[in-house]
Amino acid sequence: MAPQIALLRGINVGGNRKFPMARQRELMAELGFEHVTVHLQTGNIVFADPGTPPGQTARTLEDHFAADLGFPVDVMVRTRDELAAAIEANPYPEAVAEPKTLHVVFLADVPADPAALDALDPAAYAPEAFRLIGREIFLHCPDGVGRSKLAAKVTNARLGVPATARNWNTVTRLLALADG
Repeated sequence: MAPQIALLRGINVGGNRKFPMARQRELMAELGFEHVTVHLQTGNIVFADPGTPPGQTARTLEDHFAADLGFPVDVMVRTRDELAAAIEANPYPEAVAEPKTLHVVFLADVPADPAALDALDPAAYAPEAFRLIGREIFLHCPDGVGRSKLAAKVTNARLGVPATARNWNTVTRLLALADG
């Protein structure tokens, strides 16, 4: 069984859309997933999968979570190898020394309209920067993501696909958990 990572969007934020970690583990077990580890309150689940394609796993989780919780939850799933490849593809290696300044936005699919990102003038946001590589957007915000004008522009509405962001510490920790 290969490790997969489920990244849930918009749960347990500001006391809304509550989805306790214990319930996340229970629902994963109900679906037959093994070796389930939930990392942090914001929806990071590492689990063993018998080889189901990540897109199919994401749809299964979305359906099961919505039925149980009564609200939709967007889920992006990556295999262990896909997550490792994303880490390797990081176009901002200098930001690794300050991991809170580097975020990865995980997309459910390639952007419906990749040209929407082309409309963002990088010079208007300097020293912030972003780069789309496959189904991930790497976002470097040297002054922090909380004050970032660029981060606010890189959104689902602009991309046309569900997305969720994680800071570099979380991304690398998820890979470590997947590696056991």
